[in-house]
Amino acid sequence: MFDRIRWESLCPYPSRPFVSYREETTDPLRFARVFPAPGHTVEVSIIIPTLDADRGGYLPRLFHQLEQQTYKEWELLLVLGDRRQGRAINAAAALAKGSLLLTLDDDTELGCPDSIGRLVTAIESDRTIGLAGGINGIPKDASAFVKRVMREIPRRSTPPITQITDSDLAEHPLLLINKEVFFQVGGENEMIPRGLDPYLREAFRKAGYRVVVVPGAEYSHLPPSTIDALLRQFYRNGKAAAFVNRHYPQWAIETPSVHGPFRLHVAFPSRAVRFLFRQGYALLTGKLIWFLCEGVYAVGFLHEWLFPTEQR
Repeated sequence: MFDRIRWESLCPYPSRPFVSYREETTDPLRFARVFPAPGHTVEVSIIIPTLDADRGGYLPRLFHQLEQQTYKEWELLLVLGDRRQGRAINAAAALAKGSLLLTLDDDTELGCPDSIGRLVTAIESDRTIGLAGGINGIPKDASAFVKRVMREIPRRSTPPITQITDSDLAEHPLLLINKEVFFQVGGENEMIPRGLDPYLREAFRKAGYRVVVVPGAEYSHLPPSTIDALLRQFYRNGKAAAFVNRHYPQWAIETPSVHGPFRLHVAFPSRAVRFLFRQGYALLTGKLIWFLCEGVYAVGFLHEWLFPTEQR
């Protein structure tokens, strides 16, 4: 199914009239559509933004895992080269034939053959569910370094659950979306380079819909495999977070590491004090990777705050 993917271009970029916060581009949309297996209709449109259609070999492996899924009523939309993830997802949603959208990252690894099916069953069984995410687990075959990263750093893996649970840990690497509500709430926020997940979750909650994670819908969203690459990622994330805090503070939303209710916004001074306590805790408990990543994130944040750049 994936051995002859053909890329197409749309120029101008799709207009996306449903989007509340658009960031326009003069570039064409480069995309590919993979139709479902013979005899199957489209209920779910899978959307994968990617910069290079490979991601170090992760994306071809994900293609194989999609073919092994027990749920077959899907099409796939790949969006190539758009660094604004929100815009890429919105453009694909405008082209999607399914009534449900499933976002995957190009480095997502599906953990079991019924991951997609479990999400579909959950969202179809309860019309109050607007977003259904999976369980981000640590692969048994991951390197010792990757396993340590996913254990130490909050939100790099999902706390275990036994039933469908309201949670802020439903994330884009495996996220099933009610397309009708997605259009209703204004789609993804294209203005921000970071913080898409919390923005979308809050938009669905404001519209009166549940955001949940589903037991057994297993996947892995792997961190970089070396300490250098990991620290570079956290530095970039820190810069992007500073950009959002400077230009769009209303969209600087909390991201708790556990299930359940939480405060949506925390004042910046309180976050700064919390950061210091967190760093101390990381040192006292021997979580040195977490300590280093948080420190580099802070350096990136400060650099962008003191010497602003244009985020793209």
